[in-house]
Parts: sequence; C-alpha cells; structure tokens
Amino acid sequence: MNDMLAESGAHSLVPGGRRRHRKARQSGTGVRRAIVLALALPVTSAALAAPSAFAAEKGIGATAEGVTAGRTPGADDQRMIADLEARVLDPRLGPQVSGVVLDSASDTTLWDHNGATALMPASNTKLATATAALTVLGADHRFTTKAVYGDGTLTLVGGGDRTLTGADLAALAKTAVAGLEAAGVTSVKVAVDDSLFAEPALADGWNTGYYPDSVAPVRALVVDGHAVQDTAIDAGQAFGRELAAAGVTVAGTVTRAQARPGDVPVARHRSAPLSEIVHKMIKVSDNDIAETLLRMTALGAGRPATFEGGTEVVRQVLRYRYGVSLDHFEIHDGSGLSRANRIPAATLAEILELLTESRYSATLGSLLDGLPVSGEAGSTLGPEWGRFDDVNSSCAVGKVRAKTGTLTGAIALSGLTQGKDGRWKVFSFVENNSTAAPNDIKDAMDGLAATVNGCWA
Repeated sequence: MNDMLAESGAHSLVPGGRRRHRKARQSGTGVRRAIVLALALPVTSAALAAPSAFAAEKGIGATAEGVTAGRTPGADDQRMIADLEARVLDPRLGPQVSGVVLDSASDTTLWDHNGATALMPASNTKLATATAALTVLGADHRFTTKAVYGDGTLTLVGGGDRTLTGADLAALAKTAVAGLEAAGVTSVKVAVDDSLFAEPALADGWNTGYYPDSVAPVRALVVDGHAVQDTAIDAGQAFGRELAAAGVTVAGTVTRAQARPGDVPVARHRSAPLSEIVHKMIKVSDNDIAETLLRMTALGAGRPATFEGGTEVVRQVLRYRYGVSLDHFEIHDGSGLSRANRIPAATLAEILELLTESRYSATLGSLLDGLPVSGEAGSTLGPEWGRFDDVNSSCAVGKVRAKTGTLTGAIALSGLTQGKDGRWKVFSFVENNSTAAPNDIKDAMDGLAATVNGCWA
C-alpha cells in the first residue's frame, strides 16, 4: 500500500502572537511583474516587491502562556485554550505535534504549541500551491489543448490541462477530422507534444510506491486522469482511436514530437476556469492536478516549468505578495507527497488566514469554497474516510472547513471554523511520527478542530 491513505489589512505572525499588516492588493499583472522581478533580482527583491517591514522575517511561535496582545481572550477562548493544552497531549498524536489557532478578526494568536516547528505537512502543501496558482494565473485562467497538422502528421499538443476528458478528446478529434476532410486529407500519422513541461517528471522525496497510482509522472498531456507512466502517449493513443472512429485513417503508432511553427491549428479545447480546477483539487486532494498547477504557475511567472521553478514561484508569491513568513519553509513539489517537504503549522495558518479577508476573495475564493466540510461526503473529510464520526468530534459536522493531509508518518488538518463566541478561528495541526493507527490520529485531530469550534467543551 502506498503512503497516500486518504489523499489523492492580512497578517504575518511574529513572536508573542502579534501580526503585522501585509501589503495592499495588486492587480494580476502587477503581481506577475513583481514576482518576475523578485525572481530575477533576488538581492533586491524585498525592496521591489514588499514593504520594508518584511525585509527581516522574524521567528514565529508564541507559547500558550504568551497569548497576546491584540485581543484579550474571552471566556470561550480561555476554555478553548485550556482544552487544547490538555488535548494536544493525547498519546494518539505522539510527541511530535504542532498547532496554532488564530482569531481572524484581530491581531491575536490565541494558542500556539510548537507552531514554528517545521514538520512534514503532507497534502496541506496544496494550500500553498493553490494560493500561488490563483494569484499568478488568475481565477479565470483556462488551459488549452490543441491539435495541429503538418506534413501528414496530426500532433496533439498538451497545454497543462489535467482535467482533459475522453469526451473533450472526442470533440477535438471530430473538429480536426472535419478540417482535414475539407482539405482532402484522409490519412494521418499521430504524434504528441508534451514538451511544455521539462524533465524530471518525478519529484525529490517521492517514494517509488507513489507512482503512477498516487501521482503520475508529471506531463503536460493526459486524458481522464489515467494513472499510467506515460500519460502523453496514452492520450495520443486515445486521440488516434477517436480519429479513426470519426473516419480518418491513422497510420503507424503514436510518436512523441514537437509541433513545428508551420503546423496548421485544426482544433482546440479550453479547460474549465482555474477556479473550478482548484476547487476540485482541494476538495478531493488531487495530487496530479496539484503537480500540473505547480508547473503552469512557474510558466505564468516566466520561470521554467519544473519542480524547482514552480516551488520558487510559490515562495515568492507567499512572501512578496502576501507577506507570509517562510521561516523553515521547504517544499519540493506541489502535492505534498514529497517526504522532504517541511512547513510550520504557523505558516499554514497564515495562508488560510488570507481566505478570511474580503480583499482576497476574488482571487482566492475558490480555495476557500473548495475546503472540505466536516462530514461532507465525496470530500476528504467525508464519512467514507471516518472523519468527524466519534463521540468527541461528531458535534462539529458541518461546522469546520479544512484541508487534510495524510502520509505514512504525517497527518495534518488545517482550516477554519466559527467559534462558540461567533468569531472565526483559523487553525493548523500537524503531527509526524506518531505510532498510533492513522484513523486514531485523525480522530484525535478532528477532536482538536471540534475544540476550536467550541462544540466539544
């Protein structure tokens, strides 16, 4: 069994729980320009793209005793803090656990337990990937798959659409055949061009058992999310079958070749908007979509479509667009499958806190809407995964929105809930290396979320 058990004015935290206001929102064009400048000129990027207050990132991590300053915790918060202090010691969570709870409407960190400690975040990494993709590309961005013809060869060109379906491919083939027949062409060779993404197709920190089932080698062309080693050739073969069904003779086998400048476009398909794709990715924790978005985000910022290019842009977006602290932040992929990834719970909470601010709703709204709801069937917090179904957490069904994360040796839950006092709370809990059964760990984490909600008091 592979490691993926269940996954397929903003603020910056500083010591003592105070949070600094981040910079004002920029337009999409301004964001891309700032990111490109920051990437091209790393020595001066802070001056170009962020206020000087963020030039010297300070450590994160108030202790519970050091709760501040921005707002005096009320009785409900004091009860929550006391309960969290006791429940975070649950032996099911093990000794290596971190957590943070923020009050979204004030400059207050309500509770912090080792929040600055960087742990393996599993699929909570997708929160960073989605934030960068929506910011750089825009919520309305669509990915284009096209077919071009030249010298007897019809080439299917991948455009980074990980949601391309067999029906989409059939429609592409039908349009292409109509154009070919109008030109008197009745027989073609078929090639695929997935050169948009550079090698390697596998990330640092991926165990061999992950692919192709939990994640396929990352390519710019795939159909129906097929879990195969070469998704581009697989898509080309499916395209060839659709062409034949539409009346064109397909000669030979599918090959890999780059489309030439003189090739004539004969058909294209545009994906759903990025907002819908991100919504799906977050709701079911789709690893393949996450990895494709990482590459397309790199391209959108003018960087190579590689793991390194994508993760570099993620860091730039979080730091310079939103002022998120990246102390001890390390990622090597977009999905969170990499066992080399490390993100503090405090940083995950900062990312989620962005979703509570109206000024970011147009950009990041689909990320918020995509967060699974506790007890929601068809999501990673659904009853089919045994979430929020025990005596302590079932009271929070329908009251928590959160991103799950599950690898062998790493389980995370980060999200938002409206507390007993009616105020929105942002939380992040991450554990590594507990020896308890995964389902028992998840029950304990769901209990922590129910504690933040206040229904388990």
